[in-house]
Amino acid sequence: MKKVILGNTGYEVTEICFGCLPFGPLQKNLPVEEAAEVLSYGLDLGINFIDTAQMYKTYDHIKLALAKRKDKPIIATKSTAAAYEDMEIAIKEALEGMGVEHLDIFHLHSAKAGTDLFEVRKGALECLKDYKKKGVIKTIGVSTHNVKLVEACADNDDIDVVFPLINKAGRGIINGTIEEMKNAISKCEQKGKGIYLMKALGGGTLIDDYEESMSYARNLSDNYSIAIGMISKEEVLYNVKYFNGEHDLDGIIKIRNCKKVNVSQNVCTGCKTCVDKCHSGAISMGDDNKSFIDQSKCIQCGYCIAACPAFAIRMI
Repeated sequence: MKKVILGNTGYEVTEICFGCLPFGPLQKNLPVEEAAEVLSYGLDLGINFIDTAQMYKTYDHIKLALAKRKDKPIIATKSTAAAYEDMEIAIKEALEGMGVEHLDIFHLHSAKAGTDLFEVRKGALECLKDYKKKGVIKTIGVSTHNVKLVEACADNDDIDVVFPLINKAGRGIINGTIEEMKNAISKCEQKGKGIYLMKALGGGTLIDDYEESMSYARNLSDNYSIAIGMISKEEVLYNVKYFNGEHDLDGIIKIRNCKKVNVSQNVCTGCKTCVDKCHSGAISMGDDNKSFIDQSKCIQCGYCIAACPAFAIRMI
């Protein structure tokens, strides 16, 4: 499988990054053993790059997959922690949770954050920098959907890796257009930042346009990896074959996950927490003061699921 170098980090990663978000409770909530088997299968096929997060609650899945392996993939994780102490807890949780001695990439998890991120979360960034000096964290990154924040990362010497959202439909991009996001990512690349892309398939909502969507993401640069969330061996095999040049496949039709985020109207309390947490402007309040999700805007990130205090939102 093709490999790319992540900017000035020196990391050589596969063009496919295995996205672990769908394993956990924000999406499919697979049994740990099943998810570990799927992830291990992807590693057997040559994938050497994994993306996860404290919020995803998938550390156990990764730990089990790595338990009997001699090879160690490059792992990126992230946390929404703002204070130094909270980020320190997040770092220790990641190390212990995955059973690893160091963390290759640790992001400020900042999907909706603005350009004031580095001031608002100064404590968390200082913590990451301190642990980088200790060698516990190798590189520091930012994960975001925000065009302006991607632009700001290009000029921030503390940031080594950027994990931006982009897809051919522009679904999920905030504070800018597709073209503006493309230019911001390119600017980061020119400044030596490692780049890997999220939501190339719009969280699965662009699956019917798989070939066109993947071609768009892959043609942005020869130096980007693309994170793809996968929950079955069939998905893993299809994606690996596609990225290895076998494009005339029917498999994507068979493995398509027909899922959507749904609000239980009987349980929803109308607190509007999900509206505030949605990064894509997909959630609004109906006339009955209940949440409504516009499926044409939803990117199935699952953040509203984690935020709902009434547990009224589920991936179905």
